Amino acid sequence: MTQRVDLATVMDRLAIDDLITGYAVAVDDADWAAYRALFTADGRADYSGSGGIEGPAAEVADWLAETMLLFPVRQHLIVNRRFRIQDPGGYPGDGATVRADYLNPMRFASGEDFVCGGRYTFTLRRTAGGWLLRSVVVEEKWRRM
Repeated sequence: MTQRVDLATVMDRLAIDDLITGYAVAVDDADWAAYRALFTADGRADYSGSGGIEGPAAEVADWLAETMLLFPVRQHLIVNRRFRIQDPGGYPGDGATVRADYLNPMRFASGEDFVCGGRYTFTLRRTAGGWLLRSVVVEEKWRRM
């Protein structure tokens, strides 16, 4: 690879990392307009692996807005990010996937804690405006109340 291709890959990784961090912040801050803006027009989210719903990102954002009212305190930690950027012929492509673990401590309005952990699979597409999410799939592995 040339330095130019290596630099483009690093820049893509940083942009994707920022997008995923933006996802966590949008959910934790209940910024549903920001959440919707992270997705492509045909973007989907699947929370069925944690007892939620699956569907178009805008509909899922409405569901999250209602559901997250149960948890006035949230902190979303997304770690161990493994990137796979499409690589057609040695050059960065327009698609990527990221698998990342999450730890999600929350607090009910009553003061009781709820903590869960699992893995996300993010599918991304490069657009004229930058990287956006095509899909988010949640696979909850454990929970404690």
